[in-house]
Amino acid sequence: MREWNDMREWSGWRAAAERALYGTEGFFRRAEGPAGHFRTSVHASPLYARAVAELLGRVDEALGWPEELALVDMGAGRGELLTSVLALAPGMPHGRAARLRLCAVERAPRPAGLDGRIEWHDTPPDGVTGLLFANEWLDNVPVDIAETDAAGSPRLVEVRAADGTERLGPPVHGADADWLARWWPLDGAEPGSRAEIGRPRDAAWARAVGSLRAGLAVAVDYAHERAARPPFGTLTGFREGREVRPVPDGSCDLTAHAALDACAAAAGGERPPRLLSQREALHALGVDGGRPPLALASRDPAAYVRALSAAGEAAELTDPAGLGAFGWLLQPVGPACAGPGGPL
Repeated sequence: MREWNDMREWSGWRAAAERALYGTEGFFRRAEGPAGHFRTSVHASPLYARAVAELLGRVDEALGWPEELALVDMGAGRGELLTSVLALAPGMPHGRAARLRLCAVERAPRPAGLDGRIEWHDTPPDGVTGLLFANEWLDNVPVDIAETDAAGSPRLVEVRAADGTERLGPPVHGADADWLARWWPLDGAEPGSRAEIGRPRDAAWARAVGSLRAGLAVAVDYAHERAARPPFGTLTGFREGREVRPVPDGSCDLTAHAALDACAAAAGGERPPRLLSQREALHALGVDGGRPPLALASRDPAAYVRALSAAGEAAELTDPAGLGAFGWLLQPVGPACAGPGGPL
């Protein structure tokens, strides 16, 4: 039985998306998991997990080889990233495998068959030291949507869960209005201009960063900054690998790009955050889409084919018109992982 009694009722997008994604019959609780509907960098290539493992190693070194080194995966799906990193653990130097603590954070139940060495949490564990990694997590933190009316004033958008029909609700006020004024101004914008009110994401990111005792928190998502917000927002849906109209009935993913600059400011901290593209970040971590030398083809054909395949996967991960356009927010906690001497 559905959590809401009448699919024809109206609500703000935040409440509707919360039910549709995380309710008892929500999209992220379906057996096939997110991977059955869309492809993230984690699913695109094992090179991504190797890059995360490389970053974890650099964090480990910056922290001076702590007794316990945590990798916390926010929005872990079915644990794919941590499973891949765990497979790399035997080759990790400096006794890292023995010190490694792998923590999946996900609101869906623990999947059957997941390696017992991977912990399963519904909130990030407090007081850990290491790397907190949030790949395409913030875009699924539900937010309300504002739209300007005929007079140019921002009003909340209400939606009907049954079919995704929208209407304008009350004016935006209070903390949401303050957030818009600072991060996504709409006053005076042309009628129909939209904004996704990112306050819940700011709070979620601040809580995640605050769970670290020391280390580095990284958020990876399609993103935009204040100077170039999309004029009509970014809310969309995905089902079975295809973009679809967003309907909050539990049948599809509901996603909107993240205002990572606002998230960074909300988390605060003594050390300045960094924003860069996935292309820049993965290049810095050794993921290179360059073709292998042709001489290798004659010397070792099998090695050439493997290298060519890896180059193709790297090119997809760093494509500036695709996955390479993701934003990476790097938020250091403590002095070790900050500044030019940091891990990235």
